[in-house]
Amino acid sequence: MNQQTEEEGVIKFDLQFRTAEPVPMEILYELNQWRSILWKHKLIGMDPDRYEGYGFGNVSQRIASIDAECGKRSFVISGTQTGELEELDNSHYAIVSGWDTVHNQVIASGPVKPSSESLTHATIYDLDNELRAVLHVHSPDIWKTAAAQGIPVTDASIEYGTPEMALEVRRLFTETNVRQSRLFSMGGHEDGIVSFGHNVEQAGQALLQALTACSHPTGLEESSPG
Repeated sequence: MNQQTEEEGVIKFDLQFRTAEPVPMEILYELNQWRSILWKHKLIGMDPDRYEGYGFGNVSQRIASIDAECGKRSFVISGTQTGELEELDNSHYAIVSGWDTVHNQVIASGPVKPSSESLTHATIYDLDNELRAVLHVHSPDIWKTAAAQGIPVTDASIEYGTPEMALEVRRLFTETNVRQSRLFSMGGHEDGIVSFGHNVEQAGQALLQALTACSHPTGLEESSPG
């Protein structure tokens, strides 16, 4: 097992990673279907003119039993820098089996290292045991109109993939209507939007509804995040 911290744009947390066999494709069926939908809507992908050319977007789904304790609610998540790929298979997903948001640590295994947003996904699963899916995308349109749409926004001074972001997500769950909106905007992470749900479809529909609202701007005014 090796421990690694990588530069911004990839992985910021301390990662304890072990190479392992991929999970069966049947476990990933619904998650992978929705990931393809988001890719076609350009909510996941890669653009050489955006984000220094890094791939963007990641998806996850709980696989642990409903009675798993916080910090051990295992989930399967798309691998780091897989955003550019139109189609994924099980070689592109990792299992996150443990984490510590205070000490910025993640334990994972699989054929690929987990997304740089794994701590944010983990925090959401810890906050509500009923949630089974988290989707992180990039949408300039949703990001710019988040406040006008009533979408909660994280503090713009807080970067993704950090313990501070984990605390900020906890604040949103305590102080805002994020449980009802099922998504939030990452004020300090350009175009970053996170949705969640009791299943993958619920999380995906929250994103598509917000995207549709951007196409029907009546009553919406562009607003800066924060």
